[in-house]
Parts: sequence; structure tokens; C-alpha cells
Amino acid sequence: QVQLVESGGGLVQPGGSLRLSCAAPLTIFDISAMGWYRQAPGKERELVARIRSVGSTNYADYADSVKGRFTISRDSAKNTVYLQMNSLKPEDTAVYYCNAVRQYVNYWGKGTLVTVSS
Repeated sequence: QVQLVESGGGLVQPGGSLRLSCAAPLTIFDISAMGWYRQAPGKERELVARIRSVGSTNYADYADSVKGRFTISRDSAKNTVYLQMNSLKPEDTAVYYCNAVRQYVNYWGKGTLVTVSS
């Protein structure tokens, strides 16, 4: 079992920035990917960004809608993934869920609400 602890959501005006953090237990060493998904009201959960570790190399994937605005990063020593969100838009409003993949099993955080509104 992998318990993920998320933080950093909140209310921000359009054009503003937020940074989400998600930490996995330090005792877990074999997480192959970590990332963020989001779910807006009435919509399906979708990938926002994820970072995959292959050997010592990290590969980042982004949804087209956030490319150039969001940046994902991972601190392996802290087992933590970050999502820096800039130039936020009202359509970014959603519950953001942290995801970790370990031995082909998906684990999810409880979610953190991001609201972009003036």
C-alpha cells in the first residue's frame, strides 16, 4: 500500500500560479511513475502530467492543454512530486489527484481542489 499526501490546492485568480506537492512514504523505493490527474465537475478524470523513471532518466508527459504552463518535477530523495502551475485559467478548475505507479499498481491520493476564479 502506498499512501500519498497532497498539498497546495486553493483559490487563485486567472493568470495566477499554484504549486502542488505529493509525497509518498520514504520507505517505498520502487515507484516507477508519479503524476497528477484532474477531474472537473461532470467530466472524466484526465491526465495532467506525469513523470516516469526509466533507470536514472526521468521522462515527463503533459496534457496538451497544460503544455507550456505547467511543469512537473520529482525529488526522488524525498519521494515527492511537484506540479508548478502558471498562467492558470478558469478551465483548470478541478480536483487534482496525485498518482503513483508501483509494480504496475496505481495508487491515488485523496485529491486537492484547485479553483481558478476572479
